Amino acid sequence: MKTRNLVLLMLCVTVIAPIVLYTDRFSASFKASSSRNQFLEDLSAFTVGGDASHLNLLPQESSTTLKVPIGIVFSESREHKLARVLSTTNDVDRSQTDSIIKQVTDLNQSENEIKKSSGDAEDKIKASEQQNSDNDSQNMEAQQKQESSQNSGNIGKKEPININNGKRIEKTVVPDARVRQLKDQLIRAKVYLSLPATRNNPNFIRELRLRIKEVQRSLGDATKDSDLPKAAYEKLKAMEQSLAKGKQIQDDCAVVVKKLRAMLHSTEEQLRVHKKQALFLTQLTAKTLPKGLHCLPLRLTTEYYTLNSSQQQFPNQGKLEDPRLFHYALFSDNVLAAAVVVNSTITNAKHPGNHVFHIVTDRLNYAAMRMWFLVNPPGRATIQVQNIEEFTWLNASYSPVLKQLASQAMIDYYFRTHRANSDANLKFRNPKYLSILNHLRFYLPEIFPKLNKVLFLDDDIVVKKDLSGLWSIDLKGNVNGAVETCGETFHRFDRYLNFSNPLISKNFEPRACGWAYGMNIFDLDEWRRQNITEVYHTWQKLNHDRQLWKLGTLPPGLITFWKRTYPLDRNWHVLGLGYNPSVNQRDIERAAVVHYNGNMKPWLEIGIPKYRNYWAKYVDYDHQYLRECNINP
Repeated sequence: MKTRNLVLLMLCVTVIAPIVLYTDRFSASFKASSSRNQFLEDLSAFTVGGDASHLNLLPQESSTTLKVPIGIVFSESREHKLARVLSTTNDVDRSQTDSIIKQVTDLNQSENEIKKSSGDAEDKIKASEQQNSDNDSQNMEAQQKQESSQNSGNIGKKEPININNGKRIEKTVVPDARVRQLKDQLIRAKVYLSLPATRNNPNFIRELRLRIKEVQRSLGDATKDSDLPKAAYEKLKAMEQSLAKGKQIQDDCAVVVKKLRAMLHSTEEQLRVHKKQALFLTQLTAKTLPKGLHCLPLRLTTEYYTLNSSQQQFPNQGKLEDPRLFHYALFSDNVLAAAVVVNSTITNAKHPGNHVFHIVTDRLNYAAMRMWFLVNPPGRATIQVQNIEEFTWLNASYSPVLKQLASQAMIDYYFRTHRANSDANLKFRNPKYLSILNHLRFYLPEIFPKLNKVLFLDDDIVVKKDLSGLWSIDLKGNVNGAVETCGETFHRFDRYLNFSNPLISKNFEPRACGWAYGMNIFDLDEWRRQNITEVYHTWQKLNHDRQLWKLGTLPPGLITFWKRTYPLDRNWHVLGLGYNPSVNQRDIERAAVVHYNGNMKPWLEIGIPKYRNYWAKYVDYDHQYLRECNINP
């Protein structure tokens, strides 16, 4: 019985043991196969340089078919990945592991060949990364910095950088970026101060106001980064932190946008008001006589009446009506300006003795004008100073413009306090238009009855070259020789005349080229023959209600000398020094006459500084009268 039981036990062991052993072997084999498949899947999806792309493990693909990589293959990332992959194969059979490791080794050799073929490109990239990176040991960080430097192009200074294809691109840097950032921070801070959500947080408001004061003190009047103090960057960072808190408190973008729009509208309105005020103040300054120029005629007048009658006379009066000489007409009530015109003309004249100056002024400045040229005679040239009050023929019954200037409507237009219906353009209300001196240019034949040619000059010009050549120009039957100005932004007929009126539209062309007053050669013989003064009177009578043109002398001049003007070379007369800071410097140097037309006269503080020296060089600021009146350059 015992023997039988022992035999049965042995049979069971011999039958069951192989089954158990076979099952464990099968399980191990299954696990190994599964692990191997997982390894191959991981390896096939191997990530290179951050790009999830399949490796070339198929036998039909060799290293010779691969292209040179554009990006950088980072060894740290690859080794880390391989280490993780290989760590999953600890339970794989030795033969299977050896096979897989051999595949990875072959992959390494293939990659090394590729790296050798693209070594030059990678060296350039790494050199660029070393210049832009603070930590060369971290390749991923270097790549991020390189991408950041390529994508953050700004306006301003340009710096060349290299890229992997050998081409050069330019990286720009914002000029004075820190100043701009500080100003932007102030605007954002003011927005947060006015929002309801932040106003309910007194601690934040207190902190933000402190930051605003700090930034304002640091910014000051700085216009560039080099003007900022050393602590400005710290203030900038502190403000940025405070603004970040405000963003957390007020996270409703719609409210912020609404507030910014309101601020923009308010700023535009303030700008409009300031522009209007600036225009008014500029016009007011142009009309106002500086204290020194008011003192000078008073001082000269006092001295003039201390002279006896013989001392009050000018020499060479016999040349005043000699048509063979070069005669100039100058109508002015500004003593110093007239002195500069005469002085600059004589200084640049080839034969000063052949030049005669006819100056007409008003009663207030007559004695002062005479005294100045008695004390400062123009060398060998001849001078004549006349009082407009002596022209008895010039009265309201003869001149329509005199009648209009004396009318109550004209006086109200200039001097009425409330001008509800007056023109909004302030330049048309300059009181100089009330002066008959401004209109004397239309009566040259009556003023100089024995002359055949006269050169008219404004008192805001400077002569830089000899002008005697103007008298030899053939005007080809025209009355007026002038420089055309249609090359400017505003000198065509439609800018000055009202072409909605049929009298203007039927007789003139809106795009006809205009010309400039200031330096004009007039043929007085042709003037008399064509009866130009009567043409002027006719149009002045038609414009009694100012419906054809506004006030001034250029619009009636364009009408009166329509098709009677000969265009002179532009180098004779260059305009714009009284309003345009961008006049071409070469044009100024070539010009025979430069004209300070506009409000920024060189004797005013608002004069354009870079043009003032052309005028100031003909003023003797050491003169006794100028020192006494405190007239300085």
